[in-house]
Amino acid sequence: MIQKTGVAWDCSLPFIRYIEDTGITCELITPQMIGAPYYRGKLVSLIIPTGFGNKAYSDLLPALRASSARIKRFLDKGGRVIVFGAMSTEADRYDWLPVTVEYVSGYFSSPVHLIKDDPITTIFEDFDTSEIDCDGYIKDPQGDVLAHTDDGKAIVVSYPIGKGTLIVTTIHEYPSRGFIRHFCTCESETLF
Repeated sequence: MIQKTGVAWDCSLPFIRYIEDTGITCELITPQMIGAPYYRGKLVSLIIPTGFGNKAYSDLLPALRASSARIKRFLDKGGRVIVFGAMSTEADRYDWLPVTVEYVSGYFSSPVHLIKDDPITTIFEDFDTSEIDCDGYIKDPQGDVLAHTDDGKAIVVSYPIGKGTLIVTTIHEYPSRGFIRHFCTCESETLF
């Protein structure tokens, strides 16, 4: 089994060390790399951290938009992508994804209800689900809602894309170590 992911961000983050501590090989993928036609990383998964859509935190969004076709091909061929909250009230922060995502920004804490017994819901296994921090929710999700708040706000949504999986989540926590191991482990890599 191959255990490898890429984290898209402007610079190194403590999150990368967290991932590596789970035993997963983690590559920093800068905006320049995402947009460069010569970059040909082989990955199991790609992680887009919280704040990618807010200029105060990152300059990643223009590169994601420029690479939307590459991201779709990665998913179509079996790659896995998880996108966290944009941390922006502007409606177009997810327009680079191959699905429509309407993110509503706003920080809150809530009990979480898991809808299905799915390996993706292991994202919560290190936490007390009676009070999870979120930076927003997904309004009218078109995908498979795997977790929502007490008042029905979708906070983990899965979308099958080709042979791959796209997950959009608004949890404002590091995903659990078990989830990282599951999401970033596969029998083969996919060319990004």
